[in-house]
Amino acid sequence: MQAIERALEERLAPQGVPLAVVLPGGRRLGSAKPTVTLRLHELAPLAHIATGQVGRVAQAYVEGRLDFEGSMRDLMHVAAQVAGDEPIAGDAALPIAWWRHIVKAARSRVHHRAEADAKQIEFHYDVSDAFYDLWLDERKVYSCAYWRGANMTLEGAQTAKLDHICKKLMLREGERFLDIGAGWGGLLLWAAEHYGVRADGITLSKNQHAYVNRLIDERGLGGRVTMSLRDYRDLPEGEPYDSIASVGMFEHVGQAQLPVYFNKIRRLLKPGGLLMNHGITAGNTRNDPLGAGMGDFIERYIFPGGELLHVSHVLKVMSEAKLEPIDAENLRPHYARTLWGWSDRLEAQLAQARRVTSEAVVRAYRLYLAGSAMCFEQGWISLFQMLASRPNGDVNCGPMRGAQSRFPFNREYMYQ
Repeated sequence: MQAIERALEERLAPQGVPLAVVLPGGRRLGSAKPTVTLRLHELAPLAHIATGQVGRVAQAYVEGRLDFEGSMRDLMHVAAQVAGDEPIAGDAALPIAWWRHIVKAARSRVHHRAEADAKQIEFHYDVSDAFYDLWLDERKVYSCAYWRGANMTLEGAQTAKLDHICKKLMLREGERFLDIGAGWGGLLLWAAEHYGVRADGITLSKNQHAYVNRLIDERGLGGRVTMSLRDYRDLPEGEPYDSIASVGMFEHVGQAQLPVYFNKIRRLLKPGGLLMNHGITAGNTRNDPLGAGMGDFIERYIFPGGELLHVSHVLKVMSEAKLEPIDAENLRPHYARTLWGWSDRLEAQLAQARRVTSEAVVRAYRLYLAGSAMCFEQGWISLFQMLASRPNGDVNCGPMRGAQSRFPFNREYMYQ
């Protein structure tokens, strides 16, 4: 016990971490002027704090083995200090790295079979629509917003994101548009109502499927918009799409299935058509999960089967599938701000959140939203919008010779 207490002091004292730890008997360790206090109901979490395993500390909180006092922002500031460099630790020794790669690849193949993906999506998205209503915007857009101005509201930033994607894809009235992983229909309906496309969406969430189909009926869009409960691998390829968007979905695809994913999209896309692949990417080029136990926490409580890959790896596989990357935009700080917006809204509705779902879910999402915001701020994970085309082989196609798509050679059109 004394060795653990010494390790705790050695981790906290040199950095002046404003954290106090209250042991089950009432004895206090750590800072005399804390911004955050952890109250342990058993001794086991003390070792995790002392070794910087913040994911294990988070697990103890979800399971009711400790509580904390302080704001979520103060808690995450302390967590980043306690974790130190571990979430972005250097390369492991070669044999360890090789074995880790083999195990990860095997898990990826198992976790991302169609039936497994459906169960994993249900675990996350079918928690409770009423719970998500408490902290998402009015359209229930559950992905990174686009903060075009410092004073935008969350609703405004999410609307700006939907329009930013539609502009990048150059959507035109009457064209066919596919939204893979359409969520609660924000982009699907925006594209149909504001750009006049014929829009098809797919999801693996039964709750989202039912919700969006109600909206389609209410808005009289039955002739132009569909929402199907379907895996992307099962989409028919007989009538390709002019444009395809995948927003916040490819994180669920998995490294082993990424070639299948991009090759399927290429076959679904008309020659010369555009793809928007928007999603979270790893902060390191090794494609390792978050360290300090944070990756394990997310796998256990939030996104089972989720895998983050570095943007360089994603672009490589995309290119090997004969999709040409033509623009990439890093929105990492945008997602940090989005997540803090969600976190603040949940914190303001904790009593109601506990009425519509379980205490464990509320505890897990409190840490997940604020913790993810911290990870984006620190650069441990990132978010990219990757725009690509399926070249049509016609060098005379497009606004200038050699484009082989309708992409207009510069970004100006995205911001008009």
